[in-house]
Amino acid sequence: MFTGTIAPGLSLSPDALRLIDVPTPYLVTDLETVAARYEAFTAAMPGVATFYAMKCNPSPEILRTLADSGAGFEVASIGELRMLQAQGVDPAGVLYSNPVKPVGHIAAAAAAGLWRFAVDSPGELAKISEAAPGAAVYVRLRVDDTTSVFPLSQKFGTDVEDAYDLMLLADRMGLRPYGVTFHVGSQCESTSAWRSAIRAAGELMERLLADGITLEMLDLGGGFPARYLATEPSIEQIGAVIAGEIEVLPYRPALIAAEPGRHLVAESSVMAATIIGREMRGDEHWLFLEVGAYHGLIEPIQTPGGWDYPMWTSLADHTSAPRLRYTLTGPTCDSSDTIAYGVELPATLAVGDVVYFGSAGAYTLAYASSFNGFPPPTPLFVGGDR
Repeated sequence: MFTGTIAPGLSLSPDALRLIDVPTPYLVTDLETVAARYEAFTAAMPGVATFYAMKCNPSPEILRTLADSGAGFEVASIGELRMLQAQGVDPAGVLYSNPVKPVGHIAAAAAAGLWRFAVDSPGELAKISEAAPGAAVYVRLRVDDTTSVFPLSQKFGTDVEDAYDLMLLADRMGLRPYGVTFHVGSQCESTSAWRSAIRAAGELMERLLADGITLEMLDLGGGFPARYLATEPSIEQIGAVIAGEIEVLPYRPALIAAEPGRHLVAESSVMAATIIGREMRGDEHWLFLEVGAYHGLIEPIQTPGGWDYPMWTSLADHTSAPRLRYTLTGPTCDSSDTIAYGVELPATLAVGDVVYFGSAGAYTLAYASSFNGFPPPTPLFVGGDR
């Protein structure tokens, strides 16, 4: 593991990356950037408690950095909760926001001290009442997520009418109707998504008031975008919309929560992959890299338009050299391992040169495998005491 020092202010710039004398492939993360992103998020969301959605990058170094910064955490399984416990995180402060959970995971989480669970169906209420009697539950609404890169509403969430019935049912089952949550979709590209979602949550809150139920938590979920090549709404713009909508809720719940994941960690990391082949396929220039979809770069093939990672190379004249459009593919024998088309990079690239992928800290190592015997990138950390 690289433990050297990168000069202050350089972060993971091309000049700084040249100081890393470690074989590729690797994913290097600047922990100071993670801490800075957390600070910026909380500044843009005054009065909102941050629960990091650890699924996008559960590296122990990142969990420790965010815990030391004051963040809470959100989990989707007992396995993730065990990772947090290994870092000294108290389960009582953790949210379990996966709406469909194995009974054994519910029971184990409750035994560890976790007491808040997401639901979106009567079946889930039944499991929780059996495995964690008396637990607090928060219902997940299905909201408009059409302005996100990765919509989630087909799999999870329920409408306001059914959410209302679920909270009444939870009360009758001896559970604690605790809150309401939603998810506007991963990498959401419009502030209007949060506006309409919070209004739907407000409608539920108002209806439950008539039945004597006051919800204690509004969980804004995730979807907060990171910067890639495309321009996204800033966290300050999103925060302003959220603050305005909270002001017009029927009442302010005691806890306003958010579950950022990608937004906190994507921009902290750079992935480095060496070119292992340069070939012509018809009239197309192809670069074969030692990292592909199965080793951390799966998001480009999950989206119709690809994924706009900022890219540069190890060539000294990267910005001034003549350019060609390349197809980028991974090292495996699987043709679906192809991760990008029409990427402009220097025409002089050759086997042995390195391609760098910026904003690569989210959903890379978390997805990576050793498919075909090719190893995933080595995780490296700089910043802080690294």
